[in-house]
Amino acid sequence: MSLIIASQLDAEFNRGLGQHPIAPILIDVADEEPWSAAAEADILLVRPSPAWRQPTALRPPAWPGRLKWVYSASAGIDFYPPWLLDAPLVTCGRGVASDEIADYVIAAIYAHAKNLEAITARSRAQWINVPLGRVSGTTIGIVGLGAIGQAVARRGLALGAQVIGLRRTGAQSGVSGVEHVGDIETLVARADHIIVAVPATRQTYHLFDAALLAKVKPGAHIINVARGSVIDQDALIDALDGEGGPGFATLDVTDPEPLPEGHALYTHPAVRLTPHVSSNHMLVRHRLLEKVRDDISRFARGEAPSDIVDPVRGY
Repeated sequence: MSLIIASQLDAEFNRGLGQHPIAPILIDVADEEPWSAAAEADILLVRPSPAWRQPTALRPPAWPGRLKWVYSASAGIDFYPPWLLDAPLVTCGRGVASDEIADYVIAAIYAHAKNLEAITARSRAQWINVPLGRVSGTTIGIVGLGAIGQAVARRGLALGAQVIGLRRTGAQSGVSGVEHVGDIETLVARADHIIVAVPATRQTYHLFDAALLAKVKPGAHIINVARGSVIDQDALIDALDGEGGPGFATLDVTDPEPLPEGHALYTHPAVRLTPHVSSNHMLVRHRLLEKVRDDISRFARGEAPSDIVDPVRGY
C-alpha cells in the first residue's frame, strides 16, 4: 500500500517516519499552509502552530480533498479550526506525554507542600526551623480521568495520598484505589490538590467559574495542565485574593498563550506560572513517532488507528 503523507512536523521526525516499512512518500508542509496538502496527500500530520490561527486558515473550498486521515500530534484538537474535523478520519496523540505531565503535577504538589525555594538557607540568619507541609495523607482530586488523570492517580496513590476523581462518562478509571465522586462540587470541596485534566470543549469552557471556585476547599492548591480556557482567570485571581478560597494555583496553561505583558498572573504571589512545558515534548517525541508508525501500520492493514477523535465531543 502506497501512502502520501504530508507532515507539519520537523525534519528529524519526518526522517524517522520515512523509514516505515510501507515507505511512504513524504511532503514537508512545516512552513506552508498545511491544509493545502489536502489536494495531494492521503494523510495529513499536523501540530498546533500559528498557521492554524491565521486569517488565511479558512476552510479550503475542496476540503478535505483526497485526504483519508488527519493526525494531530497533540492530544487536544481545540487549537485547530472546526472544519478540520470534517476529514473522514481524525486521530490524536493522546497518551504520548501523559507520564511527563503527571510527573510535572507531582513536582508541583511537592513544590507547594515542601516550599523548598522559600526555605533554602542562604545565610546563617536563615537557619531556622520552618514547618513543612506533607503529601502523604492529603487528598488529590482529579477532574478528568483520561490518560493524564490516570497517570497522576497512580503516582498519587503510590505517595500515600487519597485520590478522588471525576469522569465525564461516570465510568470507572481502571486505576485501583481511586474513589470516584459523583460531581465536581464534591471533589473541589474535599481535595487539597485539585488537578484539572479535561479537554477544552464548549462544555468545559470556564468550568472553574466564580461559583465553583467559591466551593473549593479553603487553602486548596489548583493545578491546571489542561487548557487555560477551563478556568475563568479573572475569577481565579479574585478567589485567590479573597478569604476562604483556594490558596495557590500552579498553571501550565493560560488563555491566551502567552498572556499579554503585565497580566496579573505573572506576578501574583499565589500563582506559579509555567509556559506550557509540562508535556516535555522534545523528550517524548520518540513516543509520538512510535505511535504514528504503529497507527500507519494499522491503517495500511485496514484496521482502525488508535485514539479516534469524536467530532461531536471534540476529543
